[in-house]
Amino acid sequence: MASALRSSILRHVRLSVHRRPSSPLTIQQRISAVRSFSSHDDHIDRDEVVTRVLDVIKSFSKVDPSKVTPDVHFQKDLGLDSLDNVELVMALEEEFKLEIPDKEADKMDSSHLAIEYIHQHLMTG
Repeated sequence: MASALRSSILRHVRLSVHRRPSSPLTIQQRISAVRSFSSHDDHIDRDEVVTRVLDVIKSFSKVDPSKVTPDVHFQKDLGLDSLDNVELVMALEEEFKLEIPDKEADKMDSSHLAIEYIHQHLMTG
């Protein structure tokens, strides 16, 4: 029984192992480290949601970071296709520890819609 319980728990737990860098951390790396240990994502303000959503979009490999704005459209402005859109939504879910239903994810085609959805759903829990 204990083995089954342990296996069940381990399937749902993810641990990140980070090597300690040899050089001092940048401010962005410190913020990222704090975020990874924070369990209070439901208490972040809109400005932080905007910053984090844009950071996720900018870090997407097929995106030119200089084109990313709070109102950028994923397909029209960034040239992303539907599969890229799915990957981007999954990255946002991971960043905010939030599950976005498929029906809502299908409509999320711009940074503006992503920001609004995430902000609204983090506040309502």
